[in-house]
Amino acid sequence: MARTESNAVELGTIAPDFALPDPSTGRTVSLDDFPDARGYCIAFICNHCPFVQLIRHEFARFGRAYSDQGMAVIAINSNDAKNFPEDSPEKMRDEARRFGYTFPYLFDETQEVARAYQAACTPDFFLFDADRRLVYHGQFDDARPGSDVPVTGQDLRAAADALLEGRPVPAEQRPSLGCNIKWKEGA
Repeated sequence: MARTESNAVELGTIAPDFALPDPSTGRTVSLDDFPDARGYCIAFICNHCPFVQLIRHEFARFGRAYSDQGMAVIAINSNDAKNFPEDSPEKMRDEARRFGYTFPYLFDETQEVARAYQAACTPDFFLFDADRRLVYHGQFDDARPGSDVPVTGQDLRAAADALLEGRPVPAEQRPSLGCNIKWKEGA
C-alpha cells in the first residue's frame, strides 16, 4: 500500500472558500454556511482508502462531538470518481449514511478545492480558527492500517480542544499519512 504524507502548509494560512455539492442532501455547502463557527475542521477523505477506512468510525464520533461544541466539521472527497468509482457521489451518500457522518461530505469533482488547500492524501486534516486561519495541519492520530495502535483521534482532538478552550494549539504537528489523492489525468 502506497503512503503519501501531507504537504507542509504554513500555519496562519487563510482557508480557501469553496462551494461544493453534498451528495447526501443535494445542497451546495460553503464555509459561509457556518458564520458562527468557533473553528473549522476540513478533512479530505474518500471511501476506498484503507487509512480512511481505519479511522472513519472515530472520525464520525469526532464530527458529532465537535459539531456539538460549535465547530464546523466538513469532509471533502476530491478523488477521480471516473477511475475510482467507489468514490462516486452515490457511494459517498452510502458511506455517510452507513458510518453516521452528521457533517457535510462534499464532492470536489474538479479537484480545485484540493489544489487550493494543497491537500495531498486521504485523510488530510486542516483545522482553522474562527477567523479561518490555519492552526493545525496534521494527523488524526498514530494509528495506521496493520498496526496495533488504537484509533483515538488524539492529535486532532488535542488541537481542537486547545482551539475551543482558547489555548495555543500544540506546536508539534505530525503530518497526515495516507493514500494519495487520486488526481485526474493531467492534473
